[in-house]
Amino acid sequence: MFRFAILAALFMSASATAHAADPQLTLRIGYLKGTTDLTLAKAHGSLEKALEPRGVTVTWAGPFPASAPAVEALNGGTVDLTGGSSTSFITSRAGGVKLVMFAYQPQSAGNEGIVVRADSSLHNLADLQGHTVAVNRGGTGEYLLVHALNKANVPVDRVTRAYLAPPDASSALNGGHVDAWATWDPFLSVILQNGSARLLADGVQAGSENAIAFFVSQDFLRTHRDVVEAVYDVLRSENAWARAHKQEAGDIWAKELGLPAAVAARLGEFNTNPIGPVGPVETKHIENITDWYVENRIIPTRPEIAPFVTDLSQR
Repeated sequence: MFRFAILAALFMSASATAHAADPQLTLRIGYLKGTTDLTLAKAHGSLEKALEPRGVTVTWAGPFPASAPAVEALNGGTVDLTGGSSTSFITSRAGGVKLVMFAYQPQSAGNEGIVVRADSSLHNLADLQGHTVAVNRGGTGEYLLVHALNKANVPVDRVTRAYLAPPDASSALNGGHVDAWATWDPFLSVILQNGSARLLADGVQAGSENAIAFFVSQDFLRTHRDVVEAVYDVLRSENAWARAHKQEAGDIWAKELGLPAAVAARLGEFNTNPIGPVGPVETKHIENITDWYVENRIIPTRPEIAPFVTDLSQR
């Protein structure tokens, strides 16, 4: 009997070792065409290095042009983790998507802005009255425009919003089909660098309180929190590296996103704010923007926020 017990124990131990060595879990990441620490992690292979010893395989889907289609993929079950803005998170929650925010990075003034064509007769936010501005529905663009108009005391109903994805918005602006575009990096840096547009207002002038954020499906977090914690640690590490090596980070973003090398310095300068957890202060901040979204009729009803954020500094 004792011999059988020993044999059973040995068998169970061997099975556990084989299980640990054989990857059983795949983390499917939807990455954006963006200047984020997730893009740096992809370029460096740092997520693969951190998760392989845990028996986790990493796969990448994308790049997505904006957060909305990436969140659609998450909601449809084809990716487990992605990123976007705090504003896109609010819109996603309003749509009933069960995603959880686990990392938060305030955006810098130069990371987002409203641009017009270089030869435009528009020179300030008040000049936008009677004109059309391209934005992405419910995301950074629409938030930035409405916030800027509010700050400048311009009636929002005096400005027409054209809901376009970034590539279409760029073409529409260059082609004269819209008069301005509310956008973010890397699209902002590219259009400013090539000389076809000029800045009407940056994030600070628009009064933006937006942030870059990272999301995971609620089910994945529930069953694999340790993996999400490892991802968060990698993002923090990549962020620390980028802040110490801004030009190198800009070079990687330009290469990974197929952008001109000339835009790298600007990307590195304006996309390396510190990343951190979604704690009480950040949660309150997101709650306030959610209230603002409802007040400005960007979303019809107020979604729950607090149950869909997690503070990974609390372990």
